[in-house]
Amino acid sequence: MGKVKNPRRVAENEAMAKTRMLRVSPQKLNLLAASIRGLPVADALAELTFSKKRIAQDVKKTLQSAVANAENNHNLDVDELVVAEAWVGKNLVLKRGRPRGRGRFGKLLKPFAEITIKVRQEAAFEEEVA
Repeated sequence: MGKVKNPRRVAENEAMAKTRMLRVSPQKLNLLAASIRGLPVADALAELTFSKKRIAQDVKKTLQSAVANAENNHNLDVDELVVAEAWVGKNLVLKRGRPRGRGRFGKLLKPFAEITIKVRQEAAFEEEVA
């Protein structure tokens, strides 16, 4: 008697990847996530490649991992993938301090964040010409 198979957390035409412990505030990471939501994967990768933000390379790695999961684990066509969802969560916060004048103590918070990217295969995806 074998183990019961775990149900998939995403639909049959979706794949996802998650990166934890990114050393950036969730607010800054969410700006990048918002810039790639709803884009085709090729456009999202180009957006992240030429972004000036430091954390863009880590987000790009996460997106490439989601694409690889879609291709290898779920047999989806890479050319038809779209970034369906990209959401950001908080992780731990390192609490540090700095001495200030008159015997006071200044708080330094060093936040960590996590990002989850879900890609979806859309067969009839037409680019809108504006």
